[in-house]
Amino acid sequence: MFGESSILSNLFSWKSKEQQKREEEEYARWAFPYGQEQRSRLVKLMLEIFPKETEPMVLIPFLTCKELYQNLCKKMGHEGAVRQLISEVKKYKRIIRKGEMPIYLALVVADSKVGEDLNYPPKEEILAMAKGFEVLHGQP
Repeated sequence: MFGESSILSNLFSWKSKEQQKREEEEYARWAFPYGQEQRSRLVKLMLEIFPKETEPMVLIPFLTCKELYQNLCKKMGHEGAVRQLISEVKKYKRIIRKGEMPIYLALVVADSKVGEDLNYPPKEEILAMAKGFEVLHGQP
């Protein structure tokens, strides 16, 4: 999951291996608080929606969107976060394609509501939620 960028950042890092491991574990708990099963189910759902992509190619934009959404929610609540992510999608175009932002945002919102049962909505509901974000916030 951490790939080449982690190798490069570790090269210039003054952190101990234990500290690096602890930070990676903290990040994994933040990303998938219900563990590997949550990650597996979410990746499966994302690959249903984006069948031509690979696991890393769906995880990177998802985790980026999740972090942006959570930070914006703290400042402006759910509606404000959704509005800003949809309307200012160009800011994030290197990581998340414009047409995919509403879908990743819908996945993040669904993920934020999932409980220990890991009962994610089906692909169709995610796509409908994404379409709703587009309509509500002026995207085509």
